[in-house]
Amino acid sequence: MARLSILILAVIVAVSSAFVPTAQTATRATNKVAFAPKISEQTTSSTTLFAEDMTWEGEYPPSKVLGPIMSKMPSSTLAIISMISLAVCAYSCVQSGLLLREPGAVENGTWVKWYYIVEGLGGPLAWGTHVASWIQRKNGM
Repeated sequence: MARLSILILAVIVAVSSAFVPTAQTATRATNKVAFAPKISEQTTSSTTLFAEDMTWEGEYPPSKVLGPIMSKMPSSTLAIISMISLAVCAYSCVQSGLLLREPGAVENGTWVKWYYIVEGLGGPLAWGTHVASWIQRKNGM
C-alpha cells in the first residue's frame, strides 16, 4: 500500500509540475571561468511561449477551440461519433447491471469486467463530441 501511495504522489507531482510556467531568465555564474560555456540571450517572441488566446465574444466559441483535428470535422460526423459513444456507454452500463444480478457476483467481484469499464468511458466522450458538434454547427460547418 505504501508503494501505491508513493506512486500516486509521484504522478500528482509530475502532472502538477507540467503546469508550472518556465522562467525566461538564464542564471549566470558570478565568477568567470575560461572553460564555461557562454549563455546566449534568448530572443524568442512572447507568442511562442504562450498558448493562443481562446477567448471569444458571444454565444459560442470559434472552431479553433476544438483543436487541430476536430476543428476540421463537420458537425454531422461529430454527432454520429457522439451517438455511437453514448450507445457503447449505455450498453456497458446495462451489461454491468445484468452481471450484478448474478448470485455471488458482488462477493467475488465477477461483475467487474475491464471491457465494460473501458466502454463506460464512452459517456464523457459522447458529451465532449456532442459539445464539439454544437460548436461546429453554430459555426456553419
